Amino acid sequence: PARPPAGRTWLAACRKAIRPRAQVAPGIDAMGEKSAASSLEGALVGLIADEDTITGFLLAGVGNVDIRKKTNYLVVDSKTTVKQIDTAFKEFIIRDDIAIILISQNVANMIRSSIAKHTKAVPAVLEIPSKENPYDPNADSLLCRVKHIFGCS
Repeated sequence: PARPPAGRTWLAACRKAIRPRAQVAPGIDAMGEKSAASSLEGALVGLIADEDTITGFLLAGVGNVDIRKKTNYLVVDSKTTVKQIDTAFKEFIIRDDIAIILISQNVANMIRSSIAKHTKAVPAVLEIPSKENPYDPNADSLLCRVKHIFGCS
């Protein structure tokens, strides 16, 4: 595959490729009228993960930058603080345009209390594995809730 220009990462190249675009509110068509479809039509996926995971999703077309230059992702690296991760998570759960939040399981473990406090169905919080950390079903908050509901141990 092609390599990014010297000194630039894939993530930087992807960020440059994403241009800000105006968003039509969920459930509102281009003419400003209520659409018959679900109010989640056109909703985004929020991402909180390592650079490789974010880059993959950006290359798949999941990335978005709105007119206020707000992104729907947070790249977590060794310099990212738990407070920054928690703040991004809290911003994503109150945004009307995000329907699902994908978070690397190792990152989710850092803010487990905030994830546990989120009880709404939308946005759904789904934990995903990362390259360095395999998926642990016992640590997945959603899977634990489902097991609890169905009485599984």
